[in-house]
Amino acid sequence: MTVNRDDAERSPSPAAARTLTVLETLVNSEDELTLTALAKATRIPLASCASILYTLEQHDYAARRVVGRSHFWRPTLRLYGLATQLVRKVDLSSVAQREMRDLANLVGMPVHIGVLTGASVVYVAKAELPGFIQFDTYPGKVAPFNLTALGKAIAAYLPQDELEPLLGQLSPGRGPKAHPADADAFVAELTEVRARGYAVEDQEEQTDIACLAAPFFNATGGVVGSVGVTGFAKELTGQRRKQARTGLVELARTISHRLGATEQIHHPA
Repeated sequence: MTVNRDDAERSPSPAAARTLTVLETLVNSEDELTLTALAKATRIPLASCASILYTLEQHDYAARRVVGRSHFWRPTLRLYGLATQLVRKVDLSSVAQREMRDLANLVGMPVHIGVLTGASVVYVAKAELPGFIQFDTYPGKVAPFNLTALGKAIAAYLPQDELEPLLGQLSPGRGPKAHPADADAFVAELTEVRARGYAVEDQEEQTDIACLAAPFFNATGGVVGSVGVTGFAKELTGQRRKQARTGLVELARTISHRLGATEQIHHPA
């Protein structure tokens, strides 16, 4: 969200606020902007806007294209480089620990974060309740991606060229409601996941256990992982299921925001 002029003037550092406004306006613009257009869009005086642009150019955050007497300004990928470095430093195991604990307390079931590694989901974080029956879902656990809601939530948003190799590695489940390892049926299920915005696993990997999960995304719109609730199938129903579903979608949105995503749901290309 761009900082408006009034907010900038009330900021502890109006100069910094103005600079951020200029950067955000350049990034959000579909086209290159002239100095006059940028000053008008940001409501920053022309001379101040020019000083900010020249400083950004000096530090390689902005560049200009000269056409006759007109200068057209655009942001550079230096910002992307900074964002990439930041994402690499993000520890998914701690990015939303408080919110994970809050959701675990609300639904009375453990909450997990999972990431995709090959055709497996790796659990990287867990929030559980003291004294609660402990499921075998510890950080570091590896499970077939197609047998967990965590894996389905991620797979549903993979680009086709990344999903295709995984379809030949579907694992048969051991639970009473396990589906045949059929690629077409699995792709159809992923379509349902995208339509809902979250994935469901009901006694497919093992008897009596069910899970819901929602995906989260990074600044480039790519799916990074998913967050899920695991519980006994007979208990993950009714109001508790609704609370889990709503809480997971909101938690996934929070994690996405912290990873720089501007939207919660990103459909694969």
